[in-house]
Amino acid sequence: MKHYIGASNPMRAQFDARASYQARHFSWGFADGVGTITLNRPERKNPLTFDSYAELRDLFHGLRQATDVKTVVVTGAGGNFCSGGDVHEIIGPLTTMTMPELLEFTRMTGDLVKAMRNCPQPVIGAIDGICAGAGAMMALACDLRYGTPATKTAFLFTRVGLAGADMGACALLPRVIGQGRASELLFTGRAMTAAEGLSWGFFNALHEPGELLGHAQAMARELAQGPTFAHGMTKTMLQQEWAMTIEQAIEAEAQAQAICMQTQDFTRAYEAFAAKQKPVFGGD
Repeated sequence: MKHYIGASNPMRAQFDARASYQARHFSWGFADGVGTITLNRPERKNPLTFDSYAELRDLFHGLRQATDVKTVVVTGAGGNFCSGGDVHEIIGPLTTMTMPELLEFTRMTGDLVKAMRNCPQPVIGAIDGICAGAGAMMALACDLRYGTPATKTAFLFTRVGLAGADMGACALLPRVIGQGRASELLFTGRAMTAAEGLSWGFFNALHEPGELLGHAQAMARELAQGPTFAHGMTKTMLQQEWAMTIEQAIEAEAQAQAICMQTQDFTRAYEAFAAKQKPVFGGD
């Protein structure tokens, strides 16, 4: 089955989830229903550029139609996740742009986070080493995050004279680690240690560097074998219920669950339970 990624520059090619795909700044692998995105500029700690923002945004937009991709893992090459926006390829040029150009850029960066949050697949971050700036926001946009004892996560926008309010940081980070902790990190730009990230709920678990990607992909495969339509519904409701009252959320979940009760996976689960067997889900 072939899929088409949103056709804005620089990605205009037909996308085959089962093929080995190489963009300019990340690689794509696919096996057992799991897509793996690897940021691969290890000599610079995998920074983002104008092009890589667009490539990643378009990929996650395209994954909304890629029904054979059940889960996604995002990681970085060379022992680091992502050092944020490239100093020379992004920050330097930004100082010469007009206000409309700057707003176009900041909206594009936010579109990457929105695309990660809005794709139906659970997105799992395998985060080692440096995870800074826009890289920290990509990690925050993941549904599950696994780190290593050496992972350092920094929302360092104030270090370059900018607000901590970037790519949704002021909305997302307090919901994950709490208002006071988020305020400290966003005001100071200091690095959150791996131990802090684990105890504060930013990381689901820590693993040794050589085992990190394997653990993340194992979780991705486990989720890929589950009721993936229902997983997509769970992700949607986790996103939408932030803006709901409790009454609205309970009604929305009643409707969502009624829809899931019409799926074949719900019937399969019942029949397997009745037969004392493990259900084999199909995602429909």
